[in-house]
Amino acid sequence: MPINPRKPMKLLLSDHQLHLRFAPLTLTRPLAELRCGLFTNTERWKHLLPAAQIGYQTESYLQAKYPSNNGIWVNAQVIPDRNLALAVSQLKNGEQLYMNSVLLAQNGAGHDKIEYSESSIIILENRWDLYLQNTSILEQDFALVTQGRTSQLLSASNRLIGPAAQLFIEEGARIEGAILNTHEGPIYIAKNAEVMEGAMLRGPLAIMDGAVVKMGAKIYGATTIGPACRVGGEVSNSIFQGFSNKGHDGFIGNALIGEWCNLGADTNCSNLKNNYGKVSTYSYEAQDQVKTDQLFMGLTMGDHSKSAINVQFNTASVVGVCSNVFCSHFPEKHIASFQWVSDESKEDYHLDKAIEAATAMMARRKVAFSPEERQIFEFLANN
Repeated sequence: MPINPRKPMKLLLSDHQLHLRFAPLTLTRPLAELRCGLFTNTERWKHLLPAAQIGYQTESYLQAKYPSNNGIWVNAQVIPDRNLALAVSQLKNGEQLYMNSVLLAQNGAGHDKIEYSESSIIILENRWDLYLQNTSILEQDFALVTQGRTSQLLSASNRLIGPAAQLFIEEGARIEGAILNTHEGPIYIAKNAEVMEGAMLRGPLAIMDGAVVKMGAKIYGATTIGPACRVGGEVSNSIFQGFSNKGHDGFIGNALIGEWCNLGADTNCSNLKNNYGKVSTYSYEAQDQVKTDQLFMGLTMGDHSKSAINVQFNTASVVGVCSNVFCSHFPEKHIASFQWVSDESKEDYHLDKAIEAATAMMARRKVAFSPEERQIFEFLANN
């Protein structure tokens, strides 16, 4: 149940000066708009506090699309639950909510410190936490959205392995001839989603509004397939933000894919070094490759980027916004935004051509390319 749904209030969801730490996904959106589990943090707060008006504290070039407000400051690194929503809704003017040394929320100037005692809170520290924490976040979201509700029935053409209580199908979803395993975690299938015949799904898994899982797909948890995505082939512990396509065979694992991306047939990404060593990956914050303590890390791709057929991405590769990769060998591990990358050359992707392609792709899903999005493209192409 939501917390005091009639109480009017404003929330200011803040990047907490971590905009570049979660890039390239945050080059086109605030941190609060990143999807993991079932939702973005914007959607979670709206679910928990339906009367709240949401604003964003983010980079200036994003504020036209994501405007600010003078609400209670909220750290968008934090995945909210009912307990945190209640605590934030009860903050008085001048109060700050902390957990250890992490500022969670602040009402007004903030001079009275309150220690938050819930130890189960999830805080995202790095972009790879999106997939590392996706099991816990997805389980939390599943409980939040399904409590007290009844799932649609799974048709007899499917096979369910594991607890039925861990499967929730929204009205309008279509599933036929699939195998679903809920032993390792819940499976949530949103309205108007479709799971085609022969698909094999293992939880924890979220298939969001209007998404399609193609015939014979093999999806391992913890995976989130965002709204209106088309996904086939083999996918493991990955997150698709929304409106992106991986419609054909090929493997991605421990991957983070933005919106309006397209992975060509038999695109593959390595998610483990052949010496089983810890990976390095490009950091927009450091503007260099940085060592991590992770063994598994696949592709991270910013919005509107694409790969051609048979592209092979190396472990922990990072592709920026609006780039096209069509190499027959492993491309370099970091490809900047607005690049056109082949075996022979790397060229700038002309802004007008990029906008033309983005407009055409979005129109196919009946979504307009807005003046605010043009402003974001212009900033990224020129900086």
